[in-house]
Amino acid sequence: MKILLVDDSRTMRNIQKKVLGDLGAVEFSEAGDGLEALTAIASTPEGFNLIMVDWNMPNMDGITLISRIREKDKATPLIMATTEAEKSRVMEALKAGVNNYVIKPFTPEMLLEKVKTTLEKLKAVA
Repeated sequence: MKILLVDDSRTMRNIQKKVLGDLGAVEFSEAGDGLEALTAIASTPEGFNLIMVDWNMPNMDGITLISRIREKDKATPLIMATTEAEKSRVMEALKAGVNNYVIKPFTPEMLLEKVKTTLEKLKAVA
């Protein structure tokens, strides 16, 4: 499984790697902002099984990134991991195309549950 972690906090990416490593054989790519993420996506022709995206980042924020991804790719599971907890922000992210939403700070169990639920939902549809 290939997962792209997009967050301007290296610490947050490390936490996500540690938690998601429990899913088994996982290969991680990392990006510090939306522009780096688009480069990583473009240079990975086989694509990713999951992309975790932070909302607030320099250069290109998470919502813009998600919109750009969804222009070309409707299928890759996207999970927004952010401190933005207001209902209007959650709705905006869902409208932009995220499959799920997890609010920071999260417990390892919460993050794993969101990832598993997202991947299972998409398997059921396929």
